[in-house]
Amino acid sequence: MSMNRKTVRRIAFGAILMANSTLISYVSNTTLAGTPQIKQHLPNTVIRVAQSMTLDTDEIEESIFSQINQYRASKGLPALERSSKIDTQARIHSENMASAKVAFGHQDFSNRVKAIDIPYKAAAENVAYNRGYSDLATQAVQGWLKSPGHRTNIEGKYNQTGIGVAVNSKGQVYFTQLFITSK
Repeated sequence: MSMNRKTVRRIAFGAILMANSTLISYVSNTTLAGTPQIKQHLPNTVIRVAQSMTLDTDEIEESIFSQINQYRASKGLPALERSSKIDTQARIHSENMASAKVAFGHQDFSNRVKAIDIPYKAAAENVAYNRGYSDLATQAVQGWLKSPGHRTNIEGKYNQTGIGVAVNSKGQVYFTQLFITSK
């Protein structure tokens, strides 16, 4: 359930942003096609990561969603609609990264988008991880906004989004936000 530092070094594509040495964000902006069925669902959970700290992943996800839409509104962009189908795939990816089933990054991005089962024209993904901040959602969003690639996804002509947050036993918090332009 820990992230191997060698895994992070092996990431060979996209943009990596390091801020305050504990926030790393990674981006891909890809257009895909296809819509297979969703086969699994990970519910949001409250996870105790230290005796004095409990994280509510629902609350973190909602905060990210709200902050992203506030930012879009400040730029004159329409609000994104949150989709439970997209949330499901974002949560699965965050949980897989948190548990080290997959490396931090965009492995199987196209399969996640296909599994959403929503006809789409374009899709993109932002991922991040951090630990130790009092406002984890704000740190992730601010990290994405400081990165041109992440900001491009946030400002993109997408109309739907999904957000997933997962925490591992070391207190590392993983974030995935998927963006979709539905047909």
